[in-house]
Parts: sequence; structure tokens; C-alpha cells
Amino acid sequence: MAYDFWYWPTIPGRGEFVRLTLEACGIAYRDCAREEGGEALMADMASHDRGPAFAPPYLGIDGATVSQTANILLYLSERHECGPSGMKSRYWLAQLQLTIMDMVAEAHDVHHPVGVHLYYADQKPEALRRAQGFRDERIPKYLGYFERALGSEPGNWLAGARWSYPDLSLFQLVAGLTYAFPLRMASLNGRFPAVIALHDRVAALPELQDYLASDRRLPFNEDGIFRHYPELDAA
Repeated sequence: MAYDFWYWPTIPGRGEFVRLTLEACGIAYRDCAREEGGEALMADMASHDRGPAFAPPYLGIDGATVSQTANILLYLSERHECGPSGMKSRYWLAQLQLTIMDMVAEAHDVHHPVGVHLYYADQKPEALRRAQGFRDERIPKYLGYFERALGSEPGNWLAGARWSYPDLSLFQLVAGLTYAFPLRMASLNGRFPAVIALHDRVAALPELQDYLASDRRLPFNEDGIFRHYPELDAA
């Protein structure tokens, strides 16, 4: 059975964290909004009476939904053996994924610090102020945590000997931050070698090579979560 996967068709966004796991684990899925368009996504989201999703991404399953990125990834990992499944590992991986999504939200709020209903151009002074704090304090704090997390288990991955879904998500987080804040990330690379090495290991995974080289892997752009506005970046 192929999952019905729903996310906005023109941006990687939060949906890309799910796609990476679907692709790396070889899970069959249909990228519905890519096939049918954004209006179909809105119509499908409105059609669910059981367990409706607040927003994409979500999986449509038997007339209900599994939504919220971290929740979707936990669901997939438990049903498709995409990483360690012991009790300790399950909650450790969920903890890591939730922390990654916290940072994703903060990265988004750099360019939308006042409200998502406003354009970036309507909140540029506030965004400039928010960006400085994010670059100077929040990026190092989060990456420092993930550096420590990588050193807390034996092996090259967040849960030890085998990659799991937070490794894929940390790869996407680093890629997004590097796109949005290239000067700042270049200045920090030497401080977080384990995080950068993990990014490179994920990029080299045999399970992801076809996907990463395909047009299914959407590039970052200025409509998504990670946006490159040069005025918001600095070393």
C-alpha cells in the first residue's frame, strides 16, 4: 500500500523532513499535491472528519490523518523499522526530532517575526533584529546541543550504529541553515564538526542517492521555511 502524502507542491518546507524518511526507507507513497495541485490539498484537508490535520504535512490513512512532522516520522519509524525500535531509542529519537522542529520554527520566524499573515517586506526591521539574535545565539546553541547529542552514543549516528529519521532531519536542517545563512554557517562549521560530518554522511547514503539527484528533491526558495535574504546573514 502506498501512503497518500500531502504537502504544498512548490516548497520543500516541513514536508521534506518526511520525504527524506519515505525515500531512504523505501516506503511507497504518492505525493498527492505534486500530482493534483494546491487546491486539491486544501480540499482533501477539509474533507477529513476523523482526526483532521491542522496543516500539512500529513499522511492520509483510511479516511483519517497522521499529521505533525515529528509525529509522522515516529509513526513511520515504528511501522517500517526505519531505525532503532527499543523503548529508550524511541523516545530519544522523538526528543531529538521535536528539538529539530523547534529550531525549524525559529528559523522560519526570523523572516516572519511579527506574523505569518504579513509579507517579509512588511516586517523587515523586526526581521533584521530577530536575525541577529538567531545567528549569534540560537544557531550555536542548537548546533551545540546536537554536537553533544552525537557524542552521547557510540557510533556515527544519533542513536548509535545505524541512521534513523532524526539523522535525516538534522541533515535537512543543516542544509536549510546553510542556504539561508551561508556566511554564518561557514563561520561556525569548525565549531561543530560532528554535526557537519553527519550532514555529509547522510548526503552520501546509498539509499538517498537517486532521490537527491532527482527533480523530486525541490531546491530551497524564498517561499519556504529557509529563505536566503542577504541582509539577514552575517558571519
